[in-house]
Amino acid sequence: MQFTYKATKSDGSSATGKLEATDHTAAIAALTHQGLHPLVVKEATTKKSLGGGFKFGQKVKSADLVIFVRQFSTMISAGVPLSRGLATLQESPNSPYFRKVLSDVTKQVESGSQLAEAFAKYPNVFDEVFVNMVRAGEEGGILDEILKRLALQVEQNASMKKKVKSAMTYPIVILSVTIIAFFGIMLFIMPKIAKIFSQLGGPGAQLPIYTRALLEISHICQHYALIVLPLFALIIYFVTRYIKTPKGKFQFHALMLKIPVVKTLITKVAIARFSRTFSSLMAAGVGVLDALAVTGGAIGNKVIEQELAEAAQQVKEGKQLSEVLATSPHFPRIVSQMLAVGEETGKTDVVLVKVADFYEEEVSVAIDGLTSVIEPVMIIFMGAGVGLIAASVMGPIANLSTHIGN
Repeated sequence: MQFTYKATKSDGSSATGKLEATDHTAAIAALTHQGLHPLVVKEATTKKSLGGGFKFGQKVKSADLVIFVRQFSTMISAGVPLSRGLATLQESPNSPYFRKVLSDVTKQVESGSQLAEAFAKYPNVFDEVFVNMVRAGEEGGILDEILKRLALQVEQNASMKKKVKSAMTYPIVILSVTIIAFFGIMLFIMPKIAKIFSQLGGPGAQLPIYTRALLEISHICQHYALIVLPLFALIIYFVTRYIKTPKGKFQFHALMLKIPVVKTLITKVAIARFSRTFSSLMAAGVGVLDALAVTGGAIGNKVIEQELAEAAQQVKEGKQLSEVLATSPHFPRIVSQMLAVGEETGKTDVVLVKVADFYEEEVSVAIDGLTSVIEPVMIIFMGAGVGLIAASVMGPIANLSTHIGN
């Protein structure tokens, strides 16, 4: 049988893990023989948790997570035990799934599991950064302070995502409407217009090149739509699947960093996330190498994540992080300079918070500027498209009508 345990060592530090034993008594005896003092020993369960059983639609809103973290932090600061605080809060969220998650986390904590381990079973709710910061808070005895930092970080990330989504909503809607309108015109209107051209000028009527191009596109849409549309959907599907693979995601993120305007926005978002996450982890007492590993996964860009992994290797060899980032193609000089000040003064977390605040403000300004530019550009393109179609239709009809009149 397999057992999980939580015990203390002779030096007072904690130890957790799994071991094989014939029964509960034998497991305790084995731990005692290893010089450990067992606190909790229980049989390992093979039952799947909610984290593995729910696949679709099981997401928790950032607002719900922030409220939970803030309330939980207040309870911990007031001296409320973990299990009691979790039990009190598990009925608060509006999301039924979140309530089930908190109920399961409460049961795990009551049975002796560490809070971070319980959270780690739900990566779709509590990400790697969240779990590692909670673990650091438990080990350092500053869980309430860590939870306050986490609430602020979740709020900042949610605000940034909301701004990006808001900026993308308008162009996506306009582009979707334009594509639907285009195919509607090509499938239903242009065939009728083609008949009008044929009636007015005959089969051999001389039409402008842009009119002939639209008629040809309409002809393709009519006769090959059942082939082209499924093929187009299939291409999108496979491209999307490829982008989700490690190699495809890396190539896609590399491409995004080559597009002028998009590159600037992605870089600023990445620096803001790096600064705030790395600052929180350092303040929690996490080592530089571990903090870099966790922060890399929280940035959201595989290219910059790989760069941080390479930076961690150089830090491991004895270099200062500020020195390594000074040669980075993606981190501006101001970041490495501020980081150097933090390393010299021993206040890296404080300095990076200021960097995060600055770049989050930069992201907000950049998104507002991008939105103000996208709207008129989309209107111009739509107007040009409508004008082209109108010229392609009305011009030839007017010319053919004039010839008939003469």
